[in-house]
Amino acid sequence: MDLDALYDRFDERDWETPAEGTLRVAMVGLGGWTRNHAIPAVAAGDYCETTVLVSGHADKAESVAAELPGEPETLDYEAFHAGAASEAYDAVYVATPNALHLPHVRAAADLGKHVLCEKPLEASAERARALVDACEEAGVTLMTAYRLTADPAVRFARELVCEGYVGEPGLVRGHMTQPVLDHGDADQWRLDPDLAGRGTSVTDLGIYPLSTARFVLDADPVRASAAMSSEHSAFADVPDERASFRLEFPGGLLADCAASQNLQRSGSFRIVGTEGEIRFDPAFYGNPRRTLALQRGSTSAEFAFDAVDQMRAEFDYFGNRVLTGREPEADGAFGAADVATIEAVYDASERDAPVEL
Repeated sequence: MDLDALYDRFDERDWETPAEGTLRVAMVGLGGWTRNHAIPAVAAGDYCETTVLVSGHADKAESVAAELPGEPETLDYEAFHAGAASEAYDAVYVATPNALHLPHVRAAADLGKHVLCEKPLEASAERARALVDACEEAGVTLMTAYRLTADPAVRFARELVCEGYVGEPGLVRGHMTQPVLDHGDADQWRLDPDLAGRGTSVTDLGIYPLSTARFVLDADPVRASAAMSSEHSAFADVPDERASFRLEFPGGLLADCAASQNLQRSGSFRIVGTEGEIRFDPAFYGNPRRTLALQRGSTSAEFAFDAVDQMRAEFDYFGNRVLTGREPEADGAFGAADVATIEAVYDASERDAPVEL
């Protein structure tokens, strides 16, 4: 296989199609992620603009709006659900706690607005499915906000697997960890099951190796097993301060994943096949430069990818897809399948036995 030829023909924006116009976006939920990452990403991007800010606190929305050009309109949640200022935006970005996604997405869908919803789509598989159904019934685009589906290194890895570089994939290993208490105290929503869902590490971090494996391999798991523990007092209400889980795919492919909200920030991802392997290390985080390491028999190679603003790429991808009338690859069904898998992981841990998907 001529890797250089494959790399040379690879377009880092292989998803991009010429598009006209701009997608006007309402930011729903003005936490730190939206303010520090999403809004700047839209401002730097090519296809979206922020025109409306929605928050549970009117003063917060007004404060954020005052720092932005273009004087975006501000709404509280009640006004947003009532359809106020609906003529000022075409799509919404929902970045509230997991268990609050459904009502905001339903409100947007009822207004005929397209949706980019943060992962996981919801706190349970049932609510995730209801969220997807609401968008399907309204005929609006729903994309799950996976930054890595537009990351060029991940997309190149998917092309390598598709081209047979690793032969038949047999083993995936991935992990993602961070010290979440460095970003807030024990009262933060990610440690509250009423807002986050059944856990924290698998739901918030384990979803990255899970979704990346499904995306790169174009396959879905059929069985899950897991082990979890929580020792730190801040994690008393969730079962997975640390977690490991195994996913079984058709054909005997195994994916071993791990996640923790109370370890050093770290991430890795590796696919091993019958003829070669692909690995990212570091992975998942928006690192300044990403290296894709390849090995096939006695031949090895590394491909360096320049720094990519993953959030800018995500919004550009979403905007480009909506403006050109194409469905996103990480659509609502893709996101809902991840929530169902995560639910099976928690079930498997509780039962101490594999769970069929």
